[in-house]
Amino acid sequence: MEKQRCGWCMGDALYQQYHDLEWGVPVKDDDTLFEFLVLETFQAGLSWITILRKRENFRVAFDGFDYKKIAQYKQEKIDSLLQDAGIIRNKLKVHATVTNAKAFMKIQEEFGSFSKYIWGFVDGKPIKNKVENYKEAPPTTAQSDTISKDLKRRGFKFVGSTVMYAYMQAVGMVNDHEMDCFRYEEIQ
Repeated sequence: MEKQRCGWCMGDALYQQYHDLEWGVPVKDDDTLFEFLVLETFQAGLSWITILRKRENFRVAFDGFDYKKIAQYKQEKIDSLLQDAGIIRNKLKVHATVTNAKAFMKIQEEFGSFSKYIWGFVDGKPIKNKVENYKEAPPTTAQSDTISKDLKRRGFKFVGSTVMYAYMQAVGMVNDHEMDCFRYEEIQ
C-alpha cells in the first residue's frame, strides 16, 4: 500500500524523496542550516522543485555551500556565477548569498553557532502544527516575521517572512506535514 504523503510532493520522485527524507526534519548543524538558507534565498519567487532540481549545481557552484569561502568571493567569482546556467542567475540573489555568508559568521561569533541563534526563536524545539491540507498552512507566522526582522537588522538579504517560514518548515523548526502524512509523527 502506498504511504500517505503531503499533497504538495505527489507526482514527482525528487519531490517525494525530499519530502520523505529531509523536509521538516530538525536540522541543528550550521553547515546544513546555511545550505538551506542559500536554497531558500534563491527559491524566493520560484517553485521549490526548480531549486531542488538545481541543488547539486548550486552545491558545485557555491563550493559545497561553504560559507567561509562564499564570504570571501571576489567580483570575478560572482561574475562566473552569473554566467552559470546550472543555477539561478539572479544578480541580487548571488550578491545576497555573499552578504548572508558574512552575516552568518557574525551570528556564529555572537551566539556560538547559527543553530543556537535560529533555534532560539522556537525555544529549541519544533512547533508541531495541525495541518489537514498543505494549502491551509500559513505563508508566514509571528515567528517568521520576528526572524525576518532580526536577520534583516543583522544585514541579511532575501530573508522576508515568507522565505523564513519556508526555511522554518525545511529545517524542521516547524512541523507542517499534513496530519495524515506518514512523516507527521515520524519526525518528532
